[in-house]
Amino acid sequence: MIDLTIRAPRFEPPEVRIPVGTKVKRVVKNLDPSAEEFESHELKREKIIAGNSTGIIFIGPLTPRSYPFFGDFNPETARGRLVAE
Repeated sequence: MIDLTIRAPRFEPPEVRIPVGTKVKRVVKNLDPSAEEFESHELKREKIIAGNSTGIIFIGPLTPRSYPFFGDFNPETARGRLVAE
């Protein structure tokens, strides 16, 4: 399980590492009062996380590389990446 937090609207931590070839469960906690959408074209995932709530996203298994993700409602500030290694 990997925890990711949305706050002010940024992802914390901005970089998450996972093992190559493993399916992981990511728990995304939105601590802001407004909704945010976790989105990644490379991971083929998008999920709206309501304000002050938690969402779950399953990712993988992945090949070794960096996969960017962003908050679709705040793409200038809510950015991060997942690194499969």
